[in-house]
Amino acid sequence: MAESFQLAMIDYVIFFVALTGVMAIGLFAGRKEDTAEDYFLAGRSLPWYGIAGSIFGSNVSANHLVGMMGIGFSIGFAQSHFELGAVAALLLLCYGFLPVYRKLNLYTLSGYLGKRFDDRSRISYTVIMVFTMVVLQMVPGLYIGSRSICFLLGGDALQLDPAAVEGQKVLVSSSYYVAFVIGLGVIAATYTFFGGLKAVVWTDVIQSILMLLSGIGLAIVTFAKFGGWEALMNADMEAGAVSKMHLYLPVNHPELPWTGALTGLMFMHCFYWGTNQFIVQRALGAKSDKQARIGIIAAGFLKLLIPFFTIATGVAAFYMFQKSPEFQGQKVDPDTAFTVLVNHLIGPGFVGLIAAGLIGAILSSIDSMMNSAATLVTVDIYKPYVKPDATDREMIVTGRITIFVSMVLAVLMAIFVMDPNSEKNFFLQIVDYQTYFTPGLLTAFLLGMFWKRGTSTAAFVTIIAGVVFSWMTVWIYDSYLGSEAALLGEKINFLHRVVVVAGLSSLVFVIVSLLEPADPEKSSNTWSDLGGHAPERFKRLGLSVLVAIGVYVLLGVLVYLENFTPPVAAWIAACWTLGAYLREVVRSRNNEPQPASLLYDVVTDDRTYAGLLAACAMFIMFYFF
Repeated sequence: MAESFQLAMIDYVIFFVALTGVMAIGLFAGRKEDTAEDYFLAGRSLPWYGIAGSIFGSNVSANHLVGMMGIGFSIGFAQSHFELGAVAALLLLCYGFLPVYRKLNLYTLSGYLGKRFDDRSRISYTVIMVFTMVVLQMVPGLYIGSRSICFLLGGDALQLDPAAVEGQKVLVSSSYYVAFVIGLGVIAATYTFFGGLKAVVWTDVIQSILMLLSGIGLAIVTFAKFGGWEALMNADMEAGAVSKMHLYLPVNHPELPWTGALTGLMFMHCFYWGTNQFIVQRALGAKSDKQARIGIIAAGFLKLLIPFFTIATGVAAFYMFQKSPEFQGQKVDPDTAFTVLVNHLIGPGFVGLIAAGLIGAILSSIDSMMNSAATLVTVDIYKPYVKPDATDREMIVTGRITIFVSMVLAVLMAIFVMDPNSEKNFFLQIVDYQTYFTPGLLTAFLLGMFWKRGTSTAAFVTIIAGVVFSWMTVWIYDSYLGSEAALLGEKINFLHRVVVVAGLSSLVFVIVSLLEPADPEKSSNTWSDLGGHAPERFKRLGLSVLVAIGVYVLLGVLVYLENFTPPVAAWIAACWTLGAYLREVVRSRNNEPQPASLLYDVVTDDRTYAGLLAACAMFIMFYFF
């Protein structure tokens, strides 16, 4: 086995230059934040590329760079559903949620629930999201990032030299782990504290570039060592029944069943991308609706890179570790696959860049959580209930206090609650925990946005019921149905649970709404009214979606029956999808009194690129059937 890797001086130089550069950019970008709108929404001045880089950077944390590769290593390419399904939710945000949010000039998404329903729903969202961001996002980010840095450093950061005791696990030094947790928290809090959203966005852009360079660079080196993409596909074909380069796992798979990936995971995507404060806040700060849409679509294209430079690289690492003599006898946990690859394959200089990319992945998520938590607490709790006449300066101070408190809490929990030597797939654990709180919220947003009959009481009851249903579903299934429902496994998968809870929550919302009269004023805060869309347009779009789903199901059946090969189905699905978006562009053009040339309309309409994004996602979903 290769010796433990030690960083060279050039690695330290690159690492610290990148780190200090990011901090300097953040402090410079946010140096003039005089109003609450400047601090929390960057003065609504963000261009599309800032939105794209910040959305991507906020989403792709260390959990992605390390966790996604780990799941590719242990489970396989099916983890790509977390990226591919996100495309549909991003487009729902673009053309469904976002026009309403921006029309209402919101600071927070809880503000929408307040305008559409009442303060009960607004506060419920705020409490749930602040808890989720601090406990279920910031803490894991600090944990997995600090742990990975320890593995990159090697030496004293590890309690066992991997070259000394063959086959045994390497343990992270607790003192180094604690030091990195504190350091990362302080760095992220510093520029976020002073610079607000503008500092967060522009540091996220730089950090996204670092992440892409490091992730793609590691993938290139890994595949070069392994023999290329063709060698990976050949190795996967030789694996037979335990092959990893396909998207659809059995219904009773304990982690990623295909039924859950195409149902429950889609609900989760809709929540994460359409109703999640720390993601949507960037789009709320855009200088125009079109800039916001283009930024979201561009972020979607960046998301489609992740299956290939993280997940597929994890699969390649799995086969490489099995076949290569230099890895024989080494025990590799899924979440250490990233650092093992770096330590064995990367030379001096580039390790510093990868370390900088990893740090960027950590900071770009943590800073977003802190800023969004500060926005929610200040706008939805401090301003309405503590000091209604608060000045902009007082709101900024409150936001900064929230940033400091959230950082301290996250650091303490990462140190005293998390185990830096855990062997579990931590990414899936995080997602599992979050899904206990989100189905009720998503139901309130979706039905509130697209159904005028929904009432305030129904929304509040549904949000609370969603949490209760999540726990009840697990208890009932595991206690009474697991032994009799082998088709879905002995334990209910969290993706299947989300489907059940979303269905029950929707039923509660509808029943309670029908038991009381709707408020006409609040019912006007819907997609059709605020967007100026006629009911016929909503029905036509709904029919188009149903037809598209029917086409995809038919193609899936034909591939399953081996009447079509996956590549053929992939091309048909992609062309059908792109054609549907282009038809909308042409239809809109025909309604204009003096339309420009067809080519001009197609090239300049963001729906063309939305269609291309969706087509690429559908191609991948069928090609790796």
